[in-house]
Amino acid sequence: MEEALELGNYLPVSFKSSKEQEYISFLWDAFETNYSNNKFQFAFLAYHMLTMSFVYFNIWQIKTNKPNDFEKALVGFNKDIEKELISATSPFTFWRVNESSVLRFFKLIGCDNGKVGTYAALVKERNDTAHTNGNIFFSTKEALDDKINNILRIAEEIQEHSKSVIVDCYRNFLLSSNDPEERQYYDSLDQIREILIHENYLSKRDIEFCQAFDIQTLSDHEGIDEMQTLHNALLTEYR
Repeated sequence: MEEALELGNYLPVSFKSSKEQEYISFLWDAFETNYSNNKFQFAFLAYHMLTMSFVYFNIWQIKTNKPNDFEKALVGFNKDIEKELISATSPFTFWRVNESSVLRFFKLIGCDNGKVGTYAALVKERNDTAHTNGNIFFSTKEALDDKINNILRIAEEIQEHSKSVIVDCYRNFLLSSNDPEERQYYDSLDQIREILIHENYLSKRDIEFCQAFDIQTLSDHEGIDEMQTLHNALLTEYR
């Protein structure tokens, strides 16, 4: 159980709305309750939904920070879905796309077809588990724990591929937030929470990428003192 909770480090540290927070909390509760009561098949279904939430949040980061690449990747989608994804205001909009297909967006961050195929295998397992086919695929704790270990390995792999997106996101955030009089929120922590964390659905692991950013690479930019203040606030508040 304890190792399974590691997935929480890949999910947002906070959310734009209480509804989003409630949904993720509900899935965690469903997982923990079923796991504790040896209902491992249902625990897997809840864990899979948490994993797909992680997928959606990462694709949202691509959409937000690499919009041109994201729009090019929509070639082949019907016009209605294309319009819906471009105008989406929530990562959960991606449920409208077949789960195996939505994973192909990870090619935008360097995941090749082999890796995408491996990720898609998780979807097939979920489908097999959810259908009324007379089979209990996860009847033991050991079987589920093995699958959770595999999911966490995949999450870490995707996380590493997303590093360049997060670093660019943070750099752009600092550059656009270096004037307290012009940015959305005067207070440093408010600006970080609302514009960096919430807008990009940053996880603990994402924030670690930001905290490791070399602020001195921006030393020749106007407003470096305020950027340093923001960076220090991120280091302290999300230690």
